[in-house]
Amino acid sequence: MGHHADKVIPEGGLKQGKDPQGYLIVDHVTKNFGKVVAADDVSFSVGKGEMVTLLGPSGCGKSTTLRCVAGLETIDQGQIIMDGEPVSSAKDHISIPPERRDIGMVFQSYAVWPHMTVWGNVAYPLQVHKVRKEEVDSRVRQMLSLVGLAEMADRNVTKLSGGQQQRVVLARALVHNPRMLLFDEPLSNLDARLRVSMRFEIRQLQQRVGISALYVTHDQTEAMVLSDRVIVMNQGRIEQVGHPLEIYRRPVSAFVASFFGEVNFIEGTIAPFEKAADPVPVDVQAHGKTQVLFASPQPGMKAGDPVYVCIRPQDIEVVSESDEIGTTPGMMGKVSRIVHMGSHVEYCVDVGELQLNCHCVHDLGAPLGSAVKAVLKPERCICVSR
Repeated sequence: MGHHADKVIPEGGLKQGKDPQGYLIVDHVTKNFGKVVAADDVSFSVGKGEMVTLLGPSGCGKSTTLRCVAGLETIDQGQIIMDGEPVSSAKDHISIPPERRDIGMVFQSYAVWPHMTVWGNVAYPLQVHKVRKEEVDSRVRQMLSLVGLAEMADRNVTKLSGGQQQRVVLARALVHNPRMLLFDEPLSNLDARLRVSMRFEIRQLQQRVGISALYVTHDQTEAMVLSDRVIVMNQGRIEQVGHPLEIYRRPVSAFVASFFGEVNFIEGTIAPFEKAADPVPVDVQAHGKTQVLFASPQPGMKAGDPVYVCIRPQDIEVVSESDEIGTTPGMMGKVSRIVHMGSHVEYCVDVGELQLNCHCVHDLGAPLGSAVKAVLKPERCICVSR
């Protein structure tokens, strides 16, 4: 598996690399499959000990990008540098094979060896590399204890639950002390409850070992929980990179806003505004009349630009028609749907043709068909191009 297979994991985590900008640097990478551009001029970095997630729908290029980093695909343009060393370069015809990249990989399928015990599965990569027996014993013991399976070393791996099997795979990926971990949708075969607990386990393990990791998922909640930074991909290109909360709060496009959580889109046009204003006035149509909302613009937006005002359902307050909430603009409408979710109540408010989804902590006691006001918090409204 790795050419550092005889190292022991030091106290406080793994040795991390030489490059100050990033342990992994993906630099203008393009990968084509025939006429399909699967990864289109993709550039990003992963810092030392950082967990970065590639997030996007099926076919957006995230798994292809991961496979290029792993060395399972040859890149058509650009270069990939790991720990200061080029591992792929289209220009210089460098393509170091996967087994020499010294990475641990965790895939969607558990890929455990069914005829082996838990111990045998984790020890296998070290045995292949002729690591001496005492070293294998100490390393496997260390790994099984790290993933909470020390008591199950002698059990046949097929007798374990899905979550336990995935922990075996994690231990096996880490046992040879790789330079980096790569995850490709590792939790998508688990049931919903197990997925939730395994997210936290993977994150804790990655932080305890201090290893750099690149994680692929289509699940935005997973990306929120796991990542130091998220890279949102669409049609082979990167749409936005940032801290999960920053992407959630300040999406740069309609695609990012809708992929990263629920959102309302209100069509409008930016009205004239003073230079460097934020938020800016946006003219929207409601009940056949123009109404002004206020929202933060993207850099370079100007008066007259057609935009969507996006706002998350929990950032809309629903009040009775007569309530005065300061000077915050409200949109008058009628309640067309009420769903009690336990933690909150979901109201759908029809404002003319527009339907606003609103998540309220408390039940307003407003029956179906009643007139209400949807109050949009300006600091939570963002303009994206339409």
